[in-house]
Amino acid sequence: MTLKAFNAALSAQSALPNVPKNLTDVDCIWIKGVQENWIRFGNAVSDRILDRKRRVMSFAPGSVFAFIRWQSNDYGTIYSSIVIVRAVRSGEAYSTLTHIHPGGEILLQLSGWPKVSQVLQLINTIEALDINAADAAPDYWRHVHSRLSAGQVPRSYSLARHKAYLGRRALLS
Repeated sequence: MTLKAFNAALSAQSALPNVPKNLTDVDCIWIKGVQENWIRFGNAVSDRILDRKRRVMSFAPGSVFAFIRWQSNDYGTIYSSIVIVRAVRSGEAYSTLTHIHPGGEILLQLSGWPKVSQVLQLINTIEALDINAADAAPDYWRHVHSRLSAGQVPRSYSLARHKAYLGRRALLS
């Protein structure tokens, strides 16, 4: 399928009356052994399957999700990255990202399998505490980004940190 046909399919899907506007759309692709783009965590409000290899997941403004990209060729992995994004509201500033429309607020962005693997381990640790990783403090993901980018070990996420974040969020709302 050409890029023109892909964009036409996306615009036809976005014109559906039952799909809310002002959402952040993420293009997920799965081509076995070649390319995989998937959501690791996040609470999608819409999931549209375009065909066997492509789907579009949509997220409400303010929601947080993790998007992983992986590509390989005959010799193995050539690219892997993870980005943790907060979906933006209409009128907010945002960064453009490949496969994420219109873009979002980047909380964490790392590439290279060793760093991606470390982030996946941290996500598993958070989920082991019975916390949805999408509900973790956005500041924690910024902290993880900074520490891993500098080659340092990030602090672990704890129930106490999560309770403090929830308390701060309640005070500010």
